[in-house]
Order: sequence, then structure tokens, then C-alpha cells
Amino acid sequence: MKNIAIIGAGITGLSAAFYAKKAGNSVKVFEKMSRVGGVMHTLQKNGFTYETGPSTGSVSLPEVVELYEDLGIQDLLEQASSIAGNRFILKKGKLCALPSGLISGLTTPLFSWKDKFGMPFEPFRKRGTDPNESLSEMVRRRLGQSILDYAVDPFVSGVYAGNPDVMIPKYALPKLYNLEHNHGSFIRGTIAKMKEPKPERNKKATKKVFSTQGGLSVLAEHLEKAIGKENFVLGLSPVVVQENGKFKIVAGENSFGPFDNVIYTAGASHIFEALPFAQEKFPGANQVLYAKVSEVAIGFNKWEGVPLNGFGALMPSKEKRNILGILYMSTLFKNRAPKGGVLLSVFVGGLRHPDFIDLPEDKFKEMVCKEVADIMKIPNMKPDLFEVTHHEEAIPQYDLKTPVREEAYKGIEKAYPGILMGGNGIDGIGMAKRIAQGRELAGRV
Repeated sequence: MKNIAIIGAGITGLSAAFYAKKAGNSVKVFEKMSRVGGVMHTLQKNGFTYETGPSTGSVSLPEVVELYEDLGIQDLLEQASSIAGNRFILKKGKLCALPSGLISGLTTPLFSWKDKFGMPFEPFRKRGTDPNESLSEMVRRRLGQSILDYAVDPFVSGVYAGNPDVMIPKYALPKLYNLEHNHGSFIRGTIAKMKEPKPERNKKATKKVFSTQGGLSVLAEHLEKAIGKENFVLGLSPVVVQENGKFKIVAGENSFGPFDNVIYTAGASHIFEALPFAQEKFPGANQVLYAKVSEVAIGFNKWEGVPLNGFGALMPSKEKRNILGILYMSTLFKNRAPKGGVLLSVFVGGLRHPDFIDLPEDKFKEMVCKEVADIMKIPNMKPDLFEVTHHEEAIPQYDLKTPVREEAYKGIEKAYPGILMGGNGIDGIGMAKRIAQGRELAGRV
């Protein structure tokens, strides 16, 4: 049995603590916020259940399902129906369905005829040679400008609140990068992947959109209970101190330890607050660009807009809108709005409009209401719920700073044996990635 300190009680830290304890270790989780879950937080108001942080995840890895199974709450894992596969992109004021097959790919107004008819020639295009090529350059080269403008660009702004001009596929989208790098083509690589035998365990990775019944905070609460509330130190900023090959944690006026291992799972920008002794040797560890994002929960007791028959709608940069995207939360999951009502999650800011987060409250609400009413064709924009959450550091960008950060993380682990580095600064941002990383960190201990 080892005595382990986990810094950060977001989904990565909670997963690490849960699996470390499950393996028979003693754990203590330190979190500077006064509650567990990190940015994952669910609230209720006026009959609506809404998220103020991540709204959904994807069951892209079996670790998601296994976490719910290991907690004994598999019945609470809520996977959205097939209707979530319907994604909409705004073009010239109209919401157009993102193509999902050959026929819709040919008939969609989103892409140019040049790019539609150029698609079969993608396997014969020259392989890229620059590992630091931007996503924009890669997609433009392999698929064409219109597919970049009306598929990839809105995806990047919707998922990462980012910009494809600065995103590096090798770090942000390694699976996409490896399709070309290993197979010379997206299409050839996809076909090759389809032919590979899949372990039985991988069937759990349904790729469906997921949440927890009652909201993602319910998952955090079950993890907190399984880990043991007595094993949390909340509301204090932890500082790691190294002593004779062991570690202690100073939090406020209290000291904890000694610990055999420290698992860091908090944000990259705050790393030297917890590990001050690493700053001089590894200054690149906190080099990260975070997108600022405002999340707006908008609820209606009666819906009068366009049909909400899908996952949501994304706004390409070319359309010059003031929002990034809209998720149809009450379509995806049950009991998110009063009977007959609707709940939307609207995202604003990102790298596209970082200044919007600082708008006066009345100006911000006026702007968002005007955009949503226009896009969703709402004749009388009087929502019954309008709740805003601003995030100064919402989503880390996987750009050219990423390899510098990754090397610094490895350097810290090597220089200070017993410290393990995680968090959304490395290995991706999705919920599945965070859960899998937390479990992997516990396994490394």
C-alpha cells in the first residue's frame, strides 16, 4: 500500500483517486475549490437542470463505461439516442445538416462541387512532410477549402473554442494525423483501421454522446462518496514540498503527509503554484494557451423555434456570428427541462471572440438573445432561464506550445521520482481522455 496525494478534484483527479484507492492505496485529494468536480458542475433552477462546465462527453473509450460499472452506477450512464448524430452547420443564415454519407455528401450545400468531386482523389494526394503543420493547412491540402470552412472550422470552434490555423493535428488530433502519417491518406487510413481486429472490450466504446442522469455533478458525487469524503481537502491551494525522497503537502496552515507519490491533475497554467521547485528547471511546463469561454444556459417552457432534432448547431468563422455553437441539451438527455420545455447550451467567446467574456452583463445578454433568436427562428425571445458562466481558462489549445509542455512534464517526472503528471494540459481534453488518463496515472503508481 502506498500513500498518494492527488492534486485536483476534477474528473482526472477523481478517476485517479478512485482507481488508486480501489487498488488498495491510501489517497488524499487536494482541491482549491470548495467542492469536487472541477469545472464539471450541474445546477437546477426553474425546473431546468443545466451544466456550467462540460455539457457532454463521448463514449470514445471503454474506460468511460468501466468507470460507471466500477462505481456500480451503470444505470446512471445516459447515452444519447441516434438523433444526436444529426449535426447542423449554419450557412447563409440557414441550418444545414452535416453530411453523414455519400448521397448527403453530394447534395449538401455546405461544400463546393470542386471539393465534393475531389474527395475520391484524396488517397492519391501527396503525404504531408511537416509534423507541425496546422490543421487548416492539412485539411486544405487533403480535402479542400470548403470542407475546412464548413466542417472542420466549426468543429474546432465548437469542441475546442479554438482556431484551426493554430491547432496542430499531431498533438490535438493524433488519430487524424496518424491516418495520413501511417497510411498516406485519411480514406486509406480509415479503411485500414476498419479492417483491424477489435478487442471485445472496445465494443463498450459506442462513440455516443453521454452524460449522467441528473447531470455530470452526479458522477462527481458518486466518485467523492467512493473515495471517501474524509479523504478530501477542499478550499485550499496545495503546495508540494519534497523531503528525503518523500513528499508533504502544505495547504493553508496545515501540513499533510508524508506521501510516496504525488499525482498532479490540475491545469497546466497553475503547475508552479503546486510545484514551485520545478519552475527553474522546467519553465515550459506552464506554457499553455487557454480559450476563454462563456457558457449560457437558456431555457424555454414553450418552444417556438426550429425543430431540435439533433445534437446542436455550430457556427463557421466565415458566417461571422457572435456565438460559437448551440447544444440541444433537452433533446440529448431526459429531464433537463420542464415537460414541453427546451434547454439550450450556448457557447460564446473562444479564440474567435475572447473579448466577449468581458462585456457588460446587459450587453452580453442582448447580443446572445439576438443571435439565438435569429439562428433558431424564435419569434418571441423571452427565455424562462438565462444563466451565464464565464470561464477565463476553459479549454487548453494544442498548438506549438504543446511539445514544450509535454517535454517539461516528462522532465519533472524524471527529476522528481514519485511525482506523476496529468491534467488536460497533455493527452487531450475530452471526458473520455480525462477518465482514461486518471486511471492510467493510478495504474502507474
